[in-house]
Amino acid sequence: MKKHSFGNLELTVLSSVARLGEKAYGLGVRREVSEILGHDYSVGAIYTTLARLEEQGLLSSSTTAPLPVRGGRSRRQFRLSPAGREALRKAERLAVRMWDFGAAGPA
Repeated sequence: MKKHSFGNLELTVLSSVARLGEKAYGLGVRREVSEILGHDYSVGAIYTTLARLEEQGLLSSSTTAPLPVRGGRSRRQFRLSPAGREALRKAERLAVRMWDFGAAGPA
């Protein structure tokens, strides 16, 4: 499996897609990421990040059926791939190891 290195934005986008589940579409992800990180990200920044994560095989996407509440327009819905789930697990394990080390202090 390919090793991934993430910045705050990529990791937050991945975890937001996981949390939002079937509601993980571009604007919903943007809203959640902006709230978590305390910065109002542009739609373009979020879609660029989503596309990059999809190219890396960490996300997949599909287009929903047209929605009457959006004037008949579709949404692009995102979901974690198995590789994306594993990448999130690895990032979590790394964060726990780093915090554990920090609590114990250097030897």
